Amino acid sequence: MTTEAEEPTLTVDELAARAGVTVRTIRFYSTRGLLPPPAIGPRRVGRYGPDHLSRLALIEELQHQGMTLAAIERYLEQLSPDLSARDIAIHRGLVASWAPDTVEDMNRAELERRAGRSLEEADLDRLAALDALARTEDPDVFRVDVGMLRLSVELLSVPFTPEAILASRAVLVEHTRAAAQDLSRIFRDEVGEPHGDSGSDADRVAAMKSLSAHMQPLVIQALVMAFQRSLREELRGAFRPES
Repeated sequence: MTTEAEEPTLTVDELAARAGVTVRTIRFYSTRGLLPPPAIGPRRVGRYGPDHLSRLALIEELQHQGMTLAAIERYLEQLSPDLSARDIAIHRGLVASWAPDTVEDMNRAELERRAGRSLEEADLDRLAALDALARTEDPDVFRVDVGMLRLSVELLSVPFTPEAILASRAVLVEHTRAAAQDLSRIFRDEVGEPHGDSGSDADRVAAMKSLSAHMQPLVIQALVMAFQRSLREELRGAFRPES
């Protein structure tokens, strides 16, 4: 159920500022069907909400992966229309895990612009604990992991203690790393079979990249579906009324 806090409240200009894109880009994505239409408020003004912001973040990550607009359209078409902003954020987080690290130096003003909100010192400490940023000798300059920033900023609003968030992150990192290692081994075995001993290292690397590129969208969706189903089952069992 949509809560009051989740109601669309942003104008197109405010959405563009929060997402770090232009209004023209938002309108273009809307005409291509990449974004759902806004809710129409008083005076026929379109209002946007968390779902639009999450989709824009996902599109940005897919572009960072080198996907064409047509490929992004196909990817988004496969997503359930009932996904919430948090569900889309999970997709984006998994997509970002495949992207190369992108670290930039930012001053406080640019950091807050990218975050879409003002940041208190406590917020900066939590973002640092989540490895989204690192402080430098200049108190107004930060080393920012661009891929982690948006997701970490969203975590600032989660009603969890910092300790619970960090513990959850540690669990996810541990298990996703184990999954990545297992998948990497499967990929290596798969590309090693066709080439055998006669294949060169360059052939194996090229085959590995090709296989990874083809498997990546499928793996992401499989991970999301498996995680969502497992989490639902665990929560259902944990909060089932005792007979």
